[in-house]
Amino acid sequence: MGIIFKQSFKNTLVTYFGFGIGAINTLFLYTRFLTDEYYGLVGVILSTSAILMPLLAFGVPNTLVKYYSAFEDKKSADGFLTLMLILPLFLIIPATAITYIGYTKIGDFLSQENPIVKGYVWYIFLIGFSMAYFEVFYSWARIRMKSVFGNFMKEVFARIGVTILLFLVYYDFISIDVFLKAMVGIYLLRTILMKIYAYQLRMPRLNFSFPKGTPSIINYSTLIILGGSASVILLEVDRFMINQFIQIENVAYYSVAIFIATVIAVPARSMHQIAYPLTAELLNKKDTIGLKKLYEKSSLTLFIVSGLLFVLIILNLNDLYYLLPEAYRGGFVVVLLIGLAKVYDALMGNNNAILYNSDYYRAVLVMGVLLAICTILLNLWMIPKYGINGAAFATFTAIFIYNTIKLVYVKMKFGIQPFTMETLKVMALLLVVIVLFISLQFAFHPVVNILMKGILITLFYIGVLYRFRISEDVFGLLSKYLKRKG
Repeated sequence: MGIIFKQSFKNTLVTYFGFGIGAINTLFLYTRFLTDEYYGLVGVILSTSAILMPLLAFGVPNTLVKYYSAFEDKKSADGFLTLMLILPLFLIIPATAITYIGYTKIGDFLSQENPIVKGYVWYIFLIGFSMAYFEVFYSWARIRMKSVFGNFMKEVFARIGVTILLFLVYYDFISIDVFLKAMVGIYLLRTILMKIYAYQLRMPRLNFSFPKGTPSIINYSTLIILGGSASVILLEVDRFMINQFIQIENVAYYSVAIFIATVIAVPARSMHQIAYPLTAELLNKKDTIGLKKLYEKSSLTLFIVSGLLFVLIILNLNDLYYLLPEAYRGGFVVVLLIGLAKVYDALMGNNNAILYNSDYYRAVLVMGVLLAICTILLNLWMIPKYGINGAAFATFTAIFIYNTIKLVYVKMKFGIQPFTMETLKVMALLLVVIVLFISLQFAFHPVVNILMKGILITLFYIGVLYRFRISEDVFGLLSKYLKRKG
């Protein structure tokens, strides 16, 4: 767990820096420098690209992590890596042809409710393509236990680029059309830089003598397409479907609320980058005791951090909304529901890594596909009736069902579950914090109010965690910090 905690801490710093920039972009620059319509268009382009990404990646990012450690000799490893590089092309090339031939029909489908989307089909495809190969090269670095640079490129690079572009739009140096073209360029450049870094860690030597077991590797990758697509649909299809049923401005309002709630997921994203390959290694060694320990500790650590973030966001949300234009202030229900879904995700610990690196991934992929279909059906029903609140409820319901099924499945197949008595203690502590601080209001500027309440909540929360030694990892980190200060 020490390796996880240290690397997760570094990745968390990078990720939060990226989220800080993203917060400036999402909450203050997009909302003021672009019209609501064009901000919604950006959301539709990026969400649709994200839905396309798992298909174009052909499951390679997961496959790299799962199988790489099994190849001990260099020749078979080179053959495996060569396969990983060319596999996405088997879908990217046909997808390019389909986009070219069916450009008009695809554009008509995407622009049924909002005609502005019609001219941006290639933008969506190129960003989806760049996202796919970025994840391939990112996994290439992660199997070498080097995740920080890739995390920087993923969380920071594109956001800094967008910040610069938004200021250029605001000061009329570029038009909105140039902004959108340049945004595509940023994602393509990010992929190229990630490729250069990955190749510095291990330069590929093309070897078309693929390793033994290649059919099973390809089969795994094919199934992961379904799993990856299902996971992305659970996260991204809401914005895509909002565009299909109601005015595109609502994508902008929903994007702001979703971003606020997504801050809760940052610790999980950081930890998973290193926990995933470690989980694969434990499974390959059949180390059930080590796997159980990792499962419990990853769940508890993520719950402690994500639970605090959830409470801080919900108790400060009114003040935060006072900082935004009035049109963006109606997302409390969205933040609450998506925030709860993210906390449940955190409670899962490394559950996904266990399932996708085990022999039971097929059943889980089927579950994921069924729940993706459920998500789409829920959105079809709820968005036309309840707008963005309906989209949030559909997403929350689908994630709750999906996570619960995965918890039960891991318990049935491995005999382990992530919850301990410490989990209940943290839950009780979070409820106490909400009861104590929900009525606390200050009469200052919203920023001052957020800072004051945030500091009080955090000090109380950390103080109780330390006093009662609820988590050994957190207690150890705080003890070292206090000793240095002393």
